[in-house]
Amino acid sequence: MTYALRLPPEDRELSPYTGWTRAHWEATADGMLRAAWRWATPGGALLDLPGRPSVSGVRSDGLEGYARTFLAAAFRVAGGEGQDPDGMLARYADGLAAGTRTPGRDDAESWPVILDHATAGQPMVESASVALGLRLTRPWLWDRLDDGVRDRAEAWLRGALRHTPAPNNWYLFPLTVAGFLESVGRGDRETAAAIERGLSLLDGWYRGEGWYADGDGRAFDHYNGWALHLYPLLHAHLAGDGALAGRYGPRLRAHLESFGLLFDGNGAPLHLGRSLTYRFAAGAAVGLGALTGHTPLAPGVSRRLLSGTLRHFLDRGALSAEDGLLTLGWYGPHEASLQNYSGPASPYWASKGFTALLVPEDDPLWTAREEAAPSEGPDRALAVAAPGLLVQTTRGDGGLVRVHNHGSDHVQPDGGESAADELPLYARFAYATRTGPTARANVADNHLALALAARPGAWSVRRRIHPLGAASAPDGSWGWAASWHRPAFPAGTPGVPGVRVESVTFVRGADELRVHRVVGAPPGTRVRLTGWATAEDVASTLTPLRGWDEGDEAVLLRAPQGTAFARWAEVPALFGGAEGTGVCAALASLSGTGTGTGSGTGRAGALPDVEGDADSLTAVWDDGLRVRIAFVPELTVTVGVAVGRA
Repeated sequence: MTYALRLPPEDRELSPYTGWTRAHWEATADGMLRAAWRWATPGGALLDLPGRPSVSGVRSDGLEGYARTFLAAAFRVAGGEGQDPDGMLARYADGLAAGTRTPGRDDAESWPVILDHATAGQPMVESASVALGLRLTRPWLWDRLDDGVRDRAEAWLRGALRHTPAPNNWYLFPLTVAGFLESVGRGDRETAAAIERGLSLLDGWYRGEGWYADGDGRAFDHYNGWALHLYPLLHAHLAGDGALAGRYGPRLRAHLESFGLLFDGNGAPLHLGRSLTYRFAAGAAVGLGALTGHTPLAPGVSRRLLSGTLRHFLDRGALSAEDGLLTLGWYGPHEASLQNYSGPASPYWASKGFTALLVPEDDPLWTAREEAAPSEGPDRALAVAAPGLLVQTTRGDGGLVRVHNHGSDHVQPDGGESAADELPLYARFAYATRTGPTARANVADNHLALALAARPGAWSVRRRIHPLGAASAPDGSWGWAASWHRPAFPAGTPGVPGVRVESVTFVRGADELRVHRVVGAPPGTRVRLTGWATAEDVASTLTPLRGWDEGDEAVLLRAPQGTAFARWAEVPALFGGAEGTGVCAALASLSGTGTGTGSGTGRAGALPDVEGDADSLTAVWDDGLRVRIAFVPELTVTVGVAVGRA
């Protein structure tokens, strides 16, 4: 049997880009919930969805199924002012009663207890969804429970306040639990301390321009929207705390200035960072902005982004055709997109995308006519210096988005830089909305790697990233970002003190000038630069400009494990030698106008003229734009018009 959502007809007058309205959102939530509840235990405490278990085990996975789908039901019912067409809240009430009756018992219904992160911490994550669901649906669920169930639920939830979270966004889970308990008159010094602790840490992780690091390191990813902005500002909104909203709302507005540009014209969000199987949860920040008013996006733009990303995934197989469940992957199943904490119900954190349903149905978010996405506007380069990201969009490619990474690495401040711990979802120099990255066991796309003469073929990886700066033109016509890193070599490779790679990406239109300065390379070192991995509807090119083997053109290397976008991929690569200090450069491009990979320019204009030495490089385009990159005494990037070329 083939599963299909029961959706209303499209409305291309109100929604010329997606055809979707609020009714489509409600129908999607209803359909997803019906499909998931087929796998509930008799008492409804656990939803044991089919699939490989997470590292936390099947009981925790069953709680995850309950909690994360409850979040979708809560947004649906609260946004509809109590409308519950399938009677879902009664099921969740029964499940709450059954799951909290004897926590920790090995029976058919009992929930696992909440312990420290390092012991058995996943239930702490789910406690936040349970608490937020109860807070949103209080008039229709919590207030109708008997006192015994409420007391048991509180006792279980308080485990989140008394145990140690992971050193990142997890501290917002106790905050969310505490916020709920206070909202129902069960607050005390313990709940106040959890809220104060979470907000204090959050403020320390704020890096500026609307971006938080996920912890004390430099992990900048989708957790910004679906956790670090969502939990504190939604708490402030639900509590009616104007002071708190005034503190965190402007940060969300600033975040959406750049984050709103990270959605493709086809609806896809940027494919960067962990937990990407949460898919359309990427829209949570956009919905939160519309709900709270802290957004720079017009209502028609916000709905364009929200409906675009939800429909993007549903149109591409995110729901299993067999049973209507969200699969573990990006479109369909994709193992390389997962982490060891990913279980069968993990994708249902996508429920956070339904935050938009909290916005009333007569709000302009739902009544205004859809407008174009920011990426569908003029070609634009935008440097976001705080996270070290450089955004590049091109209208001619249908709003294709690329982000050049010179700042997000997911390496703990006190962590080592072992090559074995390389994370493809953070380590690459560039990410996009239509391709990549390749899997760890395959050739790395968008990477500059070194291999020493003592161990040919043992290519280095990029771990800790040290930003060197970023800037863009006020009109978005060009931008650059830079960083340096110490190459991490595979185990068994002789240590090489002092070797480092300094990198600059300069973009204009669809051009990506990639410049790398290798410092301290021992004799016989080989260098490999790779470009974008192929996908079905994009063309990838990589053209040598300076510092490569004589007469070299890009060769195609195979990535049999493919990407989240393609079952099998190829990656263009350039090779050269290095000794001491030297600069190499190439021009890369990713376009949405063709298929395949090549080593030619794939461009309408001519290549820039390039000259330089071991410490600098100058490139001049045929329209006179000139960029000079100097690495010493410190990095400087100068952009202007070449004399006689304007």
